[in-house]
Amino acid sequence: MNRLKSYIRFIPDGLALFMAAIFLDSLRFKFTDHPKTQEIFGRLDGWAGSLDLAGLFAHTGLFSQYVIGSIELLAAGLLIVGLHPRFKHLQAGGALAGLLVMSGAVSFHLFTPLGIDPNNDGGGLFAAACANLVFALGLLTVFRRREIVDLGHRVLAILKPV
Repeated sequence: MNRLKSYIRFIPDGLALFMAAIFLDSLRFKFTDHPKTQEIFGRLDGWAGSLDLAGLFAHTGLFSQYVIGSIELLAAGLLIVGLHPRFKHLQAGGALAGLLVMSGAVSFHLFTPLGIDPNNDGGGLFAAACANLVFALGLLTVFRRREIVDLGHRVLAILKPV
């Protein structure tokens, strides 16, 4: 039983590393304007245009590949820095950023014409988004509950008027 507890303490860092790897791997597509990324964001922008929100997912749009990629880069950085015991609250912040981005990704795959296999890769992109979403939820609700509260207090202390 003691040995099991020693292994369990590595689970959150393993989840964080997995999430960071997925986020960092996706950046080569988003930041290089890869044709697969153009297809995905183009399809989403076409869908948004049908709702009179044209440009929302375009190169300069609010939810462009560069904005989403930047949030994923931030999340990955926080998840990795949070491996250090002193910065576990930042790992919680990275998980929160990941949760927000992956909630959007999974929702857009499920509820727009994008579908779960836009790249004809057998749904690998969708599966990675689902895995990161579940891991982010696990980090925040099981392993980093106290740290997310601590992070909230730190942010509020910065924003609080003197």
